[in-house]
Amino acid sequence: MAEDAPVIVHPVSPDGGRRVTIRGEAVGMAYNLFDLLEFLRRADLPEADNAIDDPELIEWRGGGPETWGEPPP
Repeated sequence: MAEDAPVIVHPVSPDGGRRVTIRGEAVGMAYNLFDLLEFLRRADLPEADNAIDDPELIEWRGGGPETWGEPPP
């Protein structure tokens, strides 16, 4: 994981979303990968499918790009 990745996707919250921060600023809750890609687009960051696996771009906390919905028990 790159500590200086501009995008951080936080662990699943009680409501099922994942908080997203870009360059240290909270940009909203993503409830699926499409939401995250929209945040990337708005921030003029790469939004190609392979960008979600780029540790230089995104730091995934509490699960990777396949982790959405209910938090683990």
